[in-house]
Amino acid sequence: MFRHQGKSRTLKHNLRIATILSFVAGVVNVTGFLAFKQLTTNVTGHFALFINDVANFEFWKGTIYFLYIFAFLLGSFSSSFLIETFKENKKLNVFVIPTIIECVILVAIALFSDILEIKYPDIIACLLLFAMGLQNSYVTKISNAIVRTTHLTGLFTDLGIEISQLFFPKKYPLKDKLKATIKLRSYIILFFFAGGIVGGYLYSEMNLKLNTLIFGALILLISLFYDDFRYKLIKTKRKYKHRKKRH
Repeated sequence: MFRHQGKSRTLKHNLRIATILSFVAGVVNVTGFLAFKQLTTNVTGHFALFINDVANFEFWKGTIYFLYIFAFLLGSFSSSFLIETFKENKKLNVFVIPTIIECVILVAIALFSDILEIKYPDIIACLLLFAMGLQNSYVTKISNAIVRTTHLTGLFTDLGIEISQLFFPKKYPLKDKLKATIKLRSYIILFFFAGGIVGGYLYSEMNLKLNTLIFGALILLISLFYDDFRYKLIKTKRKYKHRKKRH
């Protein structure tokens, strides 16, 4: 699911990566909001607050929202830059690099919150936004802009449009393709909510606080190892079948 691109990529691949990454985004979103009362998976709200402060000539106050927006942008840029840099290396799964960086950020925030008192929560919020920028960028590149997992506004818009198209079969005859897209978007939304519920439970009821982020990082790491193991297994089977045919 992390390796396949272009024509070799199927709905099944997109569903797998969409459920995992949207679940992690839901966990991060709720954890960030409960800890810092800030949205840490998208920048739409921050942009509105930034414009509001600028309009009221409170430029210094609005700087923090600009930093939030910039952190997400920088994460997206960094992810894409790393992928493009190492793309020519056929032996390397380039999407592993930004995923590992995301995991390191999530685990580091959790561990530092256990050792030190967080005096500058805005820096932590920026780091979470950077991590979500990384994630949104690499999943967009993997799926060729079909899957986006860190915010729901566009998803609900697209889902509404596509559901309405089901009522006009003559205009939109590719019913199976339309249903597949609706299924994909529904999965992303459901797993984002599921991640939010689990994240909220771990943060508040289990009192894990920012250690909840480790749970999100573990899901990403397990997914990477599983994907790599599955890829090697399929590759080995193909080699074995090829040798068997030759002999």
